[in-house]
Amino acid sequence: MTDARAVVLASGGLDSTVTAAIAKADGCELFFLTIDYGQRHAVEVQRARQVAAALGVGGHVVLSIELRAIGGSALTDEIDVPKDREGAARGTGIPVTYVPGRNLIFLSLAAAHAEVVGASRIYFGANVLDYSGYPDCRPEFIRAFEAAANIGTKAGVEGRSLSVRAPLLTMTKADIIRTGLQLGAPLHLTHSCYDPVGSLACGRCDSCLIRREGFTKAGVVDPIQYALS
Repeated sequence: MTDARAVVLASGGLDSTVTAAIAKADGCELFFLTIDYGQRHAVEVQRARQVAAALGVGGHVVLSIELRAIGGSALTDEIDVPKDREGAARGTGIPVTYVPGRNLIFLSLAAAHAEVVGASRIYFGANVLDYSGYPDCRPEFIRAFEAAANIGTKAGVEGRSLSVRAPLLTMTKADIIRTGLQLGAPLHLTHSCYDPVGSLACGRCDSCLIRREGFTKAGVVDPIQYALS
């Protein structure tokens, strides 16, 4: 393994794209892993491919798993995506857009991919400020997963440790956007919406509202189009 290689969990969203730009700025050779899990907003998979091309990644694996067979989330089941919610409502409880076990599954796949390509780092765009309720975005979860990965992999047993990095963890959305702009991340290619109208972001779901507020606070124009302006 070498510190020059990193697996990036690349969803095609704003946060994962800025995370990838940070990993590149850290001097890493990037290997993208995108998971097509039957999500309602499957357009993000194509956006991930576009981001990978724009950043010139060393390799990009798109892996299909069917989390719709499990369901339990507005992103993978017949559950309505919340719309037009105020900030206080968005910050209360575990949202119905939480996908059971998603980051645990995704990080496990990323750890497997890291072993194969010889990467010593996983980067992913977890953030604890957007929502209060995602249990798999907390720093204690990340550290616990990192410890488990180093105990339960051949690389870890042989002393080639794997670190899990979430550089956006405590950043505001406005700061994430500013960081992305400073690093030249292709924000115009990103997709954040949970319930798109065709290929356009709805403009009303929690993720769209948080993104739009972030761009407003950052003082820059959001480069994507919305179905609702």
